[in-house]
Amino acid sequence: MTRLEASSVVVRRNGRNIVDLVSAKGQAGDFIALIGANGAGKSTLLSVLAGLLKPDSGQVTLDGRTLTEYRGTELAKRRAFLPQNPRCEWPISVERLVALGLTPSLPAIGTFPEDFRAKVNATLTAFDLEAHRDQPATTLSGGELARAMLARALVGDPHILIADEPVAGLDPRHTLDTVRRLRHLAGEGKLIIISLHDLTLAARFSTRILAMKAGRLIADGPTAETMTSGLLRDVFDVDACVSGTGDTALVDFSAGS
Repeated sequence: MTRLEASSVVVRRNGRNIVDLVSAKGQAGDFIALIGANGAGKSTLLSVLAGLLKPDSGQVTLDGRTLTEYRGTELAKRRAFLPQNPRCEWPISVERLVALGLTPSLPAIGTFPEDFRAKVNATLTAFDLEAHRDQPATTLSGGELARAMLARALVGDPHILIADEPVAGLDPRHTLDTVRRLRHLAGEGKLIIISLHDLTLAARFSTRILAMKAGRLIADGPTAETMTSGLLRDVFDVDACVSGTGDTALVDFSAGS
């Protein structure tokens, strides 16, 4: 079973701990929503969990091995990472952009395997990108590019997806489609870890909440038990009302005095 664990992770910048002694774990089947105010350290923590940033102290292990023990291609096959506000600088087609997600698994020589073409086709359809197949990725709208980048991350069927605000810029329909898809993938045994500012989405679809404040992890637990008005007041300095659970969950809030 896939298991990712951070132990006493610290990341320092300019003499300040922007991730401060964070310990957390996730396993296959978890859909973890990482919440916190801007500057809380979420993006930095996600980069550490993905193995893209080495912590100043502490470690991250995947199935008992530190991430530094994995070869680059080996790790890339097992986990996909989607940064915040991903960009594409080259006018390659959307089809080729999505196919780049298969790079870690491509044979060194020979033609593009037929089953890989099938994966790309299925992923384009799943993310409502078929009509954009031949369109230069540089001409996509922000929301369309966000969908294409998420499709690229998932086309290789990774065990783990780590994504930083993957629904930012999406319209309501594609936002719901994306979050439902991620929840479904978790139900199929993937480990999904994403940062979210939409607290209602986090309350409705995630199975666990991690909450950060000033670099520290201040809450970690099942969503229904952890997403409370008191926690949101502590994390965001707002008065919030959390009602319902699961598909009926709703977070309503206003600025505190």
